[in-house]
Amino acid sequence: MASPRPRITGISHLCVYTGDPAAAEHFYQVDLSAVKGADPEDPKGVRYYFSSTQYVEVLPLPATHTINRLDHIAFNTDNARALHTYLSDQNASGVTALRQGADGSVFFESVDPEGNKVQFVQPGSVTISPNTVPVISTRIIHVGLLVHDRAVEDKFYKGLLGFRPYWYGGAHPDTVDWVMAQVPDGSDWVEYMMVGDGSSVPLASLTQDEKGQEQLGVLDHFSLGVPNIEAAMTTLIGGDRLSKRHSGPLLGLDGKWQATLFDPDGTRVELMEFQPVIKPCCSPFTALNPTE
Repeated sequence: MASPRPRITGISHLCVYTGDPAAAEHFYQVDLSAVKGADPEDPKGVRYYFSSTQYVEVLPLPATHTINRLDHIAFNTDNARALHTYLSDQNASGVTALRQGADGSVFFESVDPEGNKVQFVQPGSVTISPNTVPVISTRIIHVGLLVHDRAVEDKFYKGLLGFRPYWYGGAHPDTVDWVMAQVPDGSDWVEYMMVGDGSSVPLASLTQDEKGQEQLGVLDHFSLGVPNIEAAMTTLIGGDRLSKRHSGPLLGLDGKWQATLFDPDGTRVELMEFQPVIKPCCSPFTALNPTE
């Protein structure tokens, strides 16, 4: 008999590369008010914590690399060993051995059908120091990544992992550009950033050059939840903490106020209110929105 699927409770982190560690440190630690810490998983990395269980992991850019700055996305579970057994029993692709971090965390990786590395983490014990700058957010509410084939990815995230439909929409009436699937045991979500047929983003835009890297940085992203976008932007502007490249605030087609920043390597960071203020376009929400 197959083992039951343990709980998957929310976003743990995403891991990105940087070609300028000092600039990345300023962006994450000062602009976004995350707390810098050692990386218990990789001694070459640095973690920037938004809470004791959510962070961005930043690794140095490899000597040989492509335009991609995303290494992996990760979700929290309360039983990594049991989830490892479950995915192994289900013959999931690329399941690695269990590892233990210096903080006591237990984690492993799998690979989704389009080759994205997905890590599952049972958090360890981390003490977060007080921030020295006004806090923007203490909650990552979603991560997004490039997706070509919605049906294929659904087999992994929804079929195997139990993620639930949350919302989908498009920039135009005849396109689907964003598909959101909520974790089975929480309100965080993964967002498919659709590229190719049926979306408004052509595959040809992902060229292997600076322009392609910029486009990929828009697609592979994460979002910080804020109670009020006006207050968040006022704090950033008042502290001269807006990234060089930024946009908004604006009202998204999902009915939520949001603004956009970019880290020094082009990875997009959304600031997004937890709750919509108007009815979304395209489709209704089919799961509860996150709260503070």
